[in-house]
Amino acid sequence: MYALLWLINTVIQLFIYVLIASAVLSWLVAFNVVNVRNPVVAQIGEVLYRLTEPALRPIRNLLPNLGGVDISPIILILLLLFVQRLITVDLVHFLI
Repeated sequence: MYALLWLINTVIQLFIYVLIASAVLSWLVAFNVVNVRNPVVAQIGEVLYRLTEPALRPIRNLLPNLGGVDISPIILILLLLFVQRLITVDLVHFLI
């Protein structure tokens, strides 16, 4: 049971890192620090987009228009941390 708990926590943590990398890459592209015409950057951006967009799209649909600011990654990270903490605390108390 502890191994399953560790696996779930690790997957959530890795997805949080992917969300942060996606947000940072979008900022770097927006400020012209990196060029999306570079095949490596374009491939990394495509992978990050395909990994994060299915989880971010429903949140973006619920949020009102905030201009050019996208806070959906922040909301998703907070939700993932909440779920991670909830699973950890509830399962540990259940097992004890």
